Amino acid sequence: MFTSILAPFDGSRNAERALRKAAELSVLCGAELTILTVYRHRSMIEASLSMVRQDDPGPLDGAMRTYGREVAEHGKAIAIGAGVPGTRAFVKAGAPARTIVAFAAEHGNDVIVLGSRGLGSIEDYLLGSVSHKVTGLAACPVLVV
Repeated sequence: MFTSILAPFDGSRNAERALRKAAELSVLCGAELTILTVYRHRSMIEASLSMVRQDDPGPLDGAMRTYGREVAEHGKAIAIGAGVPGTRAFVKAGAPARTIVAFAAEHGNDVIVLGSRGLGSIEDYLLGSVSHKVTGLAACPVLVV
């Protein structure tokens, strides 16, 4: 049925439920499972206006990338614990929905499994969720959990 599953993961409860479903599907199909964590790149103006941790005043994108790696590794540990030892995890910067769809196309994923709601911004709430955008943009099937 499926040979390559993409599970976008932002660390939210819904994303974890979707990841567990993706792991279950991976085991059933014998498919590869890939986790993708996407953080939104911030412009220099946004970064200068945002709050910075006093103990780590480095660039905001660096902090976001580091946190993204932690989230992706947490997702990978969940998938391995669910019986998918060959799980790979990636971190990308960009607009979440478009980045997920582009990644799936680039890596030839057969299906995208993602949570219905995640840790999106207020912009996502007003303009549509990431899952809604992915279902409209993806060329492959999308399972929203």
